[in-house]
Amino acid sequence: MPLDFTKHFVAGPTEFNLRNNTGCSWKVTVKLMNGRVTLDQGWATYATVHQIKIGYMVTFKLLTPDTLKVIIFDDDGTEVVSKCGKHGEAFAAKE
Repeated sequence: MPLDFTKHFVAGPTEFNLRNNTGCSWKVTVKLMNGRVTLDQGWATYATVHQIKIGYMVTFKLLTPDTLKVIIFDDDGTEVVSKCGKHGEAFAAKE
């Protein structure tokens, strides 16, 4: 995550719910690595299920202290609308 974004967290959460454009939620953990906050457990599976490819742009908007809205754009700049895919219960956010 960009430093300008994470500097506003005094003590950031250890996990976030990622909410996509159809309202589905996905739980990912975050960790500090080399002075930066990174998405960790759950992110690789999220990226695979939502078919995020090299060249795609992913935007994050902070909705609540522990929820990020995720919008994915393909390499043509078109927003990718992802229905809820099947994923492991370990990372499915409970509503």
